[in-house]
Amino acid sequence: MARGKLFEAWTFKLSLPAPFDDPKFSGMHDFGLSQYNTAGRLRKATLHAPSLRALFAYAKLVIATEQGAMTDGMGAIGHQENTFRISEYCSANKTDCVVFNTTTGKFIASQFEDGSDVPKPYTIGAGNGSGTALFFCLMPILEEDAEFQYSFATFKDHMVNGWSDMDGAFECALRLCDNIYRRIESASQVGQAGVKLAVPTTGNIAAISPLALDKGSYAPTGATYGEFKILKVGVSNVVSTPVVSHRDFVGKYALSQRQLTAREDAMVPKLPDWYVIPKEVVRVCEHAKLTSQSSQPMRNFLFRGPAGTGKTMGAQAVAAGMHLPYTLMTCSANTEISDLVGQFIPDTSTAVEQAENDGALPTIADIIMHPPSVYEELTGVYDDAKTEDDVLAKLVEIAVGRLAQKEEKHGQRIRYVDTPLLEAIRYGYVAELQEPSCIANPGVLVGLNALLDNCQAITLPTGERVQRHPDTVIIVTTNSDYEGCRPMNQSIISRMDLIYDIESPDLATMVKRVMNVTGYTDEQEATKMAIVVQDIATRCRQTMITDGSCGMRELKAWVLSTMITKDPYESALSTVIASASADPENRADLITTCLEKQYMR
Repeated sequence: MARGKLFEAWTFKLSLPAPFDDPKFSGMHDFGLSQYNTAGRLRKATLHAPSLRALFAYAKLVIATEQGAMTDGMGAIGHQENTFRISEYCSANKTDCVVFNTTTGKFIASQFEDGSDVPKPYTIGAGNGSGTALFFCLMPILEEDAEFQYSFATFKDHMVNGWSDMDGAFECALRLCDNIYRRIESASQVGQAGVKLAVPTTGNIAAISPLALDKGSYAPTGATYGEFKILKVGVSNVVSTPVVSHRDFVGKYALSQRQLTAREDAMVPKLPDWYVIPKEVVRVCEHAKLTSQSSQPMRNFLFRGPAGTGKTMGAQAVAAGMHLPYTLMTCSANTEISDLVGQFIPDTSTAVEQAENDGALPTIADIIMHPPSVYEELTGVYDDAKTEDDVLAKLVEIAVGRLAQKEEKHGQRIRYVDTPLLEAIRYGYVAELQEPSCIANPGVLVGLNALLDNCQAITLPTGERVQRHPDTVIIVTTNSDYEGCRPMNQSIISRMDLIYDIESPDLATMVKRVMNVTGYTDEQEATKMAIVVQDIATRCRQTMITDGSCGMRELKAWVLSTMITKDPYESALSTVIASASADPENRADLITTCLEKQYMR
């Protein structure tokens, strides 16, 4: 079985912390086995450096707390209601802030260098993060297991006693590392003791966004051990952002005094009454407008997040706020640079014009009615002996002759057609570039660097040099969780002026949004349906069902179908269940574990 990202081979080659840094403690051993190690005669246990370092940090923090000693600089572990486990892991002049969602098994993490309040991304990989901070955050969950709890208490005693009994300490450390490994790697096989994680194979852990920090989204409601320094307990850093009305937003962020043509004005999006303008959209408009007079105006933005979180609607709202036309391009695996900036196509306008000037040819009905008359019309010679076959042969001869004359006179003509992206760059529109991370050729987006650089230009295959209009705004929207999506090219990321992670809405927001969009009035029923959608999404992550999707779009389809069928269960089968997976066994599992919890049949 392939190991998860936290237990890749390189993590077992990392140096062990003292006093276990002696070579005799490395390698595999046939003692110190966890009760979850069921490998038969091949049962072995191994010390795992990231797990052991997390155990050390946790043990020191717990001991200091129990003894009433100072815990400053030792980190902290706490929780936010029943959903999140939150920690601050201190090491090497930095603090790793980690949030673990117990429902989804996902981590969110950022690094803060000492003295800095600017978050940096956290990545698991050789030469980057080892995963120790993530294990540290999991410690209270791991300690819910009886074997771990007993072994950890023994481990603390060895630490307090100065590691006087290294043989006993070694066996205890082996058992703890083996317990962690088995319960995570074999989570689905060890029952309630399993700790199911959803760690990206890339090792790129989702970051705690500056917006989430500003909003106090991850403010621990309680500190189990230690004192939080960055994520303050029970404190929201700012008051809730007031709802922005459409009247105070639409058209209020014009980038210039230009006058749109009638066609351009029709391309400006009209926001529906139910749409609640997100803070991220307002921030993008503010940054774009207030930097317009600078030498480097902010014009490139990235919205990143799961499907159905409103990224495209946000891009349209930006266009409405700036009162600019909106265009859209969707990328695929086969997208090439020519698909983004323009293409040559045959110019058929001359041929059509010539056909209109040529005399009309007789129809089959005319030929059948009286062949000699039609032959005379074609040649000027009347002959009673001419048959339908004679007329048809002459007709083909004339048609081929006309085509040859047309090609000789006009030749093959082609013309260059702008794509929606190039049109936006040429005339100053808002262009949304959807899912560029799906593009298979990594060099394609690099070819757009000249256009992403403000006030730069690109030379087309026609020789024309297109200068980027100063009002052009490019919004990249991407979902890195989808099958086929790849990490965004770093040169593109570096050219984004603002990057916003659009988070999945909470239950109350999902219900409100779907009711506003569909006109559904039964809030209690809509809440049940939203719970099912959340459960399906969670189940798919836990069981690695990756051939479908389940989010806001699927919830909307389910609600609309239910308004027609009046049967939520029936509508669920052809909407959220069918969308989640094409595999019959997966769908049966989702029906049993998620749908029937709310709708029994």
